Amino acid sequence: MRSFQMDANGRARLAALRLLIAALPACIGLASQAQADDIEVEATGRFSIESRWYPESALYPGQRSHASGFTAEPEFYAEDDEGRSLTVSPFLRYDSADSRRSHFDLREAFLLLYGEAEDGEWELRLGVDQVTWGVAELRNLVNIVNQTDLVESPDEKAKLGQPMVHGTWSADWGVTELFIMPWHRQRSFPGRGGRLRSPLVVDVDKATYDSAAEERHLDWAIRYSDSIGPVDLGVSYFYGQSREPALRPAEFLLIPEEEPVPTALHPHYEKIRQFGLDAQLTTGAWLLKLEAIRRLGATNRSTRAHPFGEEDDFGAWTLGVEHAFYSVFETEAEITLLAEWYWDGRGPERATNTFENDLFLAARLALNDVEGTEFTVSVVEDLDHAGRLFGLEGRQRLDDNWLVTVEGTIFEGVDWRGDGLYGVRRDSFVGLKLIYNL
Repeated sequence: MRSFQMDANGRARLAALRLLIAALPACIGLASQAQADDIEVEATGRFSIESRWYPESALYPGQRSHASGFTAEPEFYAEDDEGRSLTVSPFLRYDSADSRRSHFDLREAFLLLYGEAEDGEWELRLGVDQVTWGVAELRNLVNIVNQTDLVESPDEKAKLGQPMVHGTWSADWGVTELFIMPWHRQRSFPGRGGRLRSPLVVDVDKATYDSAAEERHLDWAIRYSDSIGPVDLGVSYFYGQSREPALRPAEFLLIPEEEPVPTALHPHYEKIRQFGLDAQLTTGAWLLKLEAIRRLGATNRSTRAHPFGEEDDFGAWTLGVEHAFYSVFETEAEITLLAEWYWDGRGPERATNTFENDLFLAARLALNDVEGTEFTVSVVEDLDHAGRLFGLEGRQRLDDNWLVTVEGTIFEGVDWRGDGLYGVRRDSFVGLKLIYNL
């Protein structure tokens, strides 16, 4: 079996364990009560085996047309009669094609305490946690607390566990959350043998930071959310190391009488500030969605003229609409149609993400049967160039424990070299996953 990735992210897991150790007195209190049989303990989780097939020939040497592997996602939960709880959710993946995709992470490992405070309630989480902000379907602009686990999926939805102190105060006036993050997690990137990677391999061991404290920089964030009639509203502010690194040339091939040619990249993490807004209006079967950010201190895409990029404060937003049709053809089935428009103020030449001016359309069919059968088809259309991305997802339960899912991605017409998808234009794939839920 290939060795698992142990770098700065491994040190982050050690930092998280130190945070848990700081909370050991309360944990010991929970454990001691177990002897008195007044503590509830649960063990759940999911295990899966999966395969991916890439029908087109690879662009880069060492890449394979097939990859398979397995994942283990157990979860352990303990709660005493006073409501204090401990949650631990490790994650393990093995991949036959990409050694970097074989990795271990501590997705969650936190102690939860709560109580009453004046006219509301307070909650405190200590340890490693995952937080999700936003209302959009394809990509959440405001979701910045957790680092992206890019080797899991290129859609950036999978996240690494983040060491944090997470305090919440909720009352009739809304919910206020404060996050203190003592350790920065580096983004994971596919290795040389992995598909869905950039033309140049990202050397994660050569990561650099704006801050002299590097991974130990103290990040923090605050968020206020509330429901005002039919509107769900969230306002957030983040200060700390960026979760989206600037990719800079790390190694060069020297050719006589020519400019040095980069052969690898290294991630650079700037100190940034981000203001975020997410809102959703619910009216009958309609959902209207908005996500918007203003990010200060980030670096735009590197070019030949500016190989390390330039600082570029920018704004970006997503507008979306969703409509559900119930009892289709007088059955239990329902169809949901979705449309979202993604816009990035830096434009296609300077934006560091793939979706800088793109339209997302999708249709989801849920049969609402005993097996929970669902199918989703989607397309992302680049409004500046001709490229598009087709997606297919399907899932069905086989029994109370077994679930099968299928996914497919097709890259079509990605011909512009500046497109973020240009380096993966031959990486269309079909994936099959068999999942066992405890």
